[in-house]
Amino acid sequence: MATDYDAPRKTDDELSEDSIEELKSRRVDKSASSVDVDETEQAEGFELPGADLSGEELSVRVLPRQADEFTCSRCFLVHHRSQLAKEVNGQMVCTECAA
Repeated sequence: MATDYDAPRKTDDELSEDSIEELKSRRVDKSASSVDVDETEQAEGFELPGADLSGEELSVRVLPRQADEFTCSRCFLVHHRSQLAKEVNGQMVCTECAA
């Protein structure tokens, strides 16, 4: 920060007045920021418009695991054989979990 050395200097009385006012403003700022708010509780109270999907029915066709796919023993997702990182005692692990 640049300092203007040509500016008139303040007296001791002016400095003490400024510091008292500054302390008062800091005290107000600190008390306002010291409130502990649990964000998860606050977020539970929000309801987004159109967010109620309880009456909706999804129609998704589920395909069985194909011959060139495997189920990872760590994340339990179905991956293509090209993502097989290792196989230990018959337990297949994908590249994402092996990393």
